[in-house]
Amino acid sequence: MPKLKTHKGAAKRFGFTKNGKVKRSKAYRSHILTKKSTKRKRKLRKGGYASVPNAKTIKKLIPYK
Repeated sequence: MPKLKTHKGAAKRFGFTKNGKVKRSKAYRSHILTKKSTKRKRKLRKGGYASVPNAKTIKKLIPYK
C-alpha cells in the first residue's frame, strides 16, 4: 500500500493534543478588526478544539502528524 499524502492546508491549520484531540484556532480574527470589540478580539486569541465528527475527517487529512 502506498504512503498517504498529507493535506498541507489542514496540516498548517490544525494540531493534535497528547490525548488525540484536534486543536484549532478561532475564526474571524484576520481582518476588519476595527468594528470588533476588544473583548471579542481577546476571546478570539484563545484556541479551541474541533468537534468530534470534524476531528475524524481532519485526522484522515493529516495521517502522520
